[in-house]
Amino acid sequence: MINIDDIEDMTCLTRGEIAAIAEHEHVGELNAALLGEYLMHVHHGAHRVNEMICEDIRAALHRGETGHARELFAVLRTFIADHPEAARG
Repeated sequence: MINIDDIEDMTCLTRGEIAAIAEHEHVGELNAALLGEYLMHVHHGAHRVNEMICEDIRAALHRGETGHARELFAVLRTFIADHPEAARG
C-alpha cells in the first residue's frame, strides 16, 4: 500500500517544501504534495511555490513566530538552490 512517505518521495519537492504548501493552502500533506508536484510542471509554477513559502514566512513573522519563520527561510533557501527558476518568476 502506498503511504504519504511514498508519495512525497515521488515528487520533486522536499518534505519541508510540501509542509510549507500544506500550511499555506490549509490542506493535508497528501494534497499539498499533489499540488506542489503539479505546480512544478506548469509555467511559473515554481515561482508560485516560492511565493507561497515567502507568504508563510511573512505570516509567521506577523504572528511573532520567529523560530518558525527561520525554519521556513531555510526551506526557501533549499528550494531556490534546487529550483533556481523559482526566483526568476
